[in-house]
Amino acid sequence: MKKNKLLSAALASVLAASLFAGCGSESASSGDTADTSSAEKITLTNVSYDPTRELYAAYNEIFAQHWKEKTGQDVEITQSHGGSGKQALEVANGLEADVVTLALEYDVKAVQDAGLIEEGWVSEFDKDSAPYTSTIVFLVRKGNPKDIHDWDDLVKDGVGVITPNPKTSGGARWNYLAAWAYADNAFNGDEAQVKDFIKKLYQNVLVLDSGARGATTTFVENGQGDVLIAWENEAFLSIQDYPDDYEIITPSISILAQPSVAVVDEVVDKRGTREAATEYLSYLYSDEAQRIAGDNYYRPSDPDILQEYAGTFDLDINLVTIDDFGGWDSAQSTHFADGGVFDQIYEQG
Repeated sequence: MKKNKLLSAALASVLAASLFAGCGSESASSGDTADTSSAEKITLTNVSYDPTRELYAAYNEIFAQHWKEKTGQDVEITQSHGGSGKQALEVANGLEADVVTLALEYDVKAVQDAGLIEEGWVSEFDKDSAPYTSTIVFLVRKGNPKDIHDWDDLVKDGVGVITPNPKTSGGARWNYLAAWAYADNAFNGDEAQVKDFIKKLYQNVLVLDSGARGATTTFVENGQGDVLIAWENEAFLSIQDYPDDYEIITPSISILAQPSVAVVDEVVDKRGTREAATEYLSYLYSDEAQRIAGDNYYRPSDPDILQEYAGTFDLDINLVTIDDFGGWDSAQSTHFADGGVFDQIYEQG
């Protein structure tokens, strides 16, 4: 994305988050539990992760029109964006959100564990409450000067890797697990060799940004590194903005990344916005919204609409899933918790 667009989006996100934090405090102090169904206008806040800015800028427009036609009521959606893990922590610590649309199930569970989301949210919406998916690819400079084709090329001497920090970024955790899946296959499950591979990869990392969009900025705008490990949608947006400067490499093994959505029960019940918040997430599964996801380089969860984008996405890519790691609780405790494998290999690096 071009620098002025990035700076404007980042500033808007900060201002929106700050503004809403103030509104949330006022609402909390007044004990507002009123029914908003008869109000002329309501406001929803969607706390999301870094690379969904463009997606929700487009989606919020069509949802506002849909809600107006359905109820006669105007709705304004405030967006907040940042590293997914950091966003989850912000909501858990008091940033009021009607809905969260985060990079992975574990981050939504962190909000649940703070007592803000009821159990069973994963089943509230279709496809495990993942209305769109993505995967992890490589973005390299035009002509692929470092001859990067798969994960083993990222551990070679002299290859500068850009990827965000898995302690704060959901996308970074997907990146790490995709690399682990490749190494696990390459070394027939020999954990010592797998850890050594991951350690070498992170020794080649030049910058660990806090979020996926920051990592894209480091690679695309600041010109650092030879390869960006990226969300597929981030890579496509970079190609869209700089078609002559970059190209996408699809590795032999990647991971099915399932961003998760949930209604923040405590907030919507206090603010009287449950009906609108629920519809906001439900409408992500509509044909119109699914195509907006595809147009913004997310993979629609509707299989028929996904096929409409077969010319864009590699639908034959070998994808592991989070279930191959025992689910997010297991993956988090093993790899990303304090003292976990990532801390061990990165500190040693």
